[in-house]
Amino acid sequence: MKSKTLSENLIYQRKLKGYTQEDLSDKTTVGVRTIQRIEKGDVQPHLQTVKLLAVGLEVEVDDLLVLDNPNEEVIQRKWMLLLHGTPFVGLVIPFANVLIPLFIWISKADDNKIYDAHGRAVVNFHGTINLLLIISLLLFFVFPGFNFFLSGAIFLYGIIVSLMNISSALNKQTYNYPLSIPFLKPKSV
Repeated sequence: MKSKTLSENLIYQRKLKGYTQEDLSDKTTVGVRTIQRIEKGDVQPHLQTVKLLAVGLEVEVDDLLVLDNPNEEVIQRKWMLLLHGTPFVGLVIPFANVLIPLFIWISKADDNKIYDAHGRAVVNFHGTINLLLIISLLLFFVFPGFNFFLSGAIFLYGIIVSLMNISSALNKQTYNYPLSIPFLKPKSV
């Protein structure tokens, strides 16, 4: 069962009472613009604002707030670690840096949009790294001395960016894989 967001709960409770955004603003000290931004999901209000809205709607704060399940957060961190960390298996098994995250992404993409976005980014980045390494190895026949430097630079770049993204994904749930070719594009709605 999908839990509703704060914005969805606020809209539901406001409409259930038959209030317009202006009516709710009049019943609280919360401005109409703030209510609009909360309902659009543009902002995460302070707890004090949520309390004021709950009083104005004559509901409990729990009717508006969405409490995250702490167990779900732990599970999500583990999947983030798997998605961003398994490419290091590619140091031992050729192409595992793409194949393992690809299999994880395929199995988890529909479960959560965060897994979908992170999985695409990981697969795109490591697919790009593999393509660049193959090109650099093919260039060995043209520029033998330069090839060693180029392959090493690509390899080192891949490791550094991967380590930075593991940390970023676990701590902030963000990623940044620059210079990736978008092999897997986001689904169009």
